[in-house]
Amino acid sequence: MTDIPPRTDTHAVVIGGSFAGMLAAAVVKDSVDTVEVIEAHDLPLAPQARTGVPQAAHIHPLLSGGAKAIDTLLPGTIEGLLDAGANRVPMTTNMVYLSPEGWYRRWQRDTHYLVAASRDLTDSVIRRNVLSDARVKIRSHARVVSLLGDTHRVTGVKLRTADGSEHAVYGDVVIDASGRSTRTPRWLADLGITDLVGDTIDSGIAYASCVYRAPVPTANWPLINVLPDPALPGPAGGILPIEQDRWHVSVYGSPGSQPGREPEGFEAYVRSLRHPIVSDLLKHAEPLTDVTITHSTANRRFYYERLKAWPEGLIVLGDAVAAFNPIYGHGMSVAAQGALAIRDVLTAGLFPGFARQAQRAVSRPINVAWSLAVGQDVLYATTTGKQATPADRLLHSYVSRLSRTATGNFRVATALTDVLTLEAPPTVLLRPDILLASIIGPLRPPHIGPGFTAQEHQLLKRAGVQLS
Repeated sequence: MTDIPPRTDTHAVVIGGSFAGMLAAAVVKDSVDTVEVIEAHDLPLAPQARTGVPQAAHIHPLLSGGAKAIDTLLPGTIEGLLDAGANRVPMTTNMVYLSPEGWYRRWQRDTHYLVAASRDLTDSVIRRNVLSDARVKIRSHARVVSLLGDTHRVTGVKLRTADGSEHAVYGDVVIDASGRSTRTPRWLADLGITDLVGDTIDSGIAYASCVYRAPVPTANWPLINVLPDPALPGPAGGILPIEQDRWHVSVYGSPGSQPGREPEGFEAYVRSLRHPIVSDLLKHAEPLTDVTITHSTANRRFYYERLKAWPEGLIVLGDAVAAFNPIYGHGMSVAAQGALAIRDVLTAGLFPGFARQAQRAVSRPINVAWSLAVGQDVLYATTTGKQATPADRLLHSYVSRLSRTATGNFRVATALTDVLTLEAPPTVLLRPDILLASIIGPLRPPHIGPGFTAQEHQLLKRAGVQLS
């Protein structure tokens, strides 16, 4: 056992100061005297681009399942986001959504929602709320190089500062929230824990994003989404209405049908979507950023909860445990639900075995999002890491039937949205009433095109936007 200098206070160390790291600090601060967040870069309080978060250039919706978790951890945060300019988008009320099975109706019942904002704004509001607590401090320009302790207990971390010097920082709790770049698997192996297993399932999808000045006010403006059928690979994309009357536009496709980085290629790709709605809307929008493209869309997961030995004091959260194909928009919400699960465990204090119990709790919201993302991605012919089984294809056939039914059935649309917003497990889709509805099919005829309201049509007309 590593010797620990005698201390009378309790201390937590959080590795990484991004979204999951801030939530980790919020979770643990009531269980210890002080929290230290170790971050390799600067952490600005203002909503601005930050080094080390390249994915911030892409769409980051916060689903209602995640938003509710955040508001439980940090009451008033979602209201603060909306006050800062974020948009609350009721689902499916404010969605112009073309599924593989047809256009969804905009049911006028506010059962679910997403918070539409730039990642920079979301991070800044949460960061400001967390750092307003004097117990939470930031150590910037420092990198954790190893864990301190042994197979039984993690007692802190060794970090390297900007001048190259190394220091030990001791803690009663260490939470790794460092994202996809996590080194915890290697650090555990250095401690003697070598039986960790994981999965990487990669569809090969690439996606590209650009922010535009919208030609219409974005408050109460709908989310636009045009989806492909995984069995018929093709381009897909949509528009998220974010703060300051901007549209965040993302498009994506599998190998052989991927977007380009140049503006002309991006616009051509938008025109190739299976419906021209996104292209029509962008004709009168002003691009404000360069096009950002990424190929890092693999689903990757470590099964920490299955390890025979788990050191006391260590918890892993967010993308450091499981990172999902970002086209499904689940990453932030799963991290928030995982943080809430840790909070629920820590209400009993730092009891013997709290870390293992917390790690197992983190896995539960991951299981739901993992099944959704992987269940879709295995259907692409380009996917590596796992191939679709007959059971996968049967399940996809059933979900497709449900999606077709949802175009004209509010009950089924609500059940699907329950699952997609991470407010319910996929098993709700097997309820007897949902099974019966899938047999009956849509109760109302499908829309034949985008379902814009009269008011939205008026705004588009004033802006000179003509829809095909």
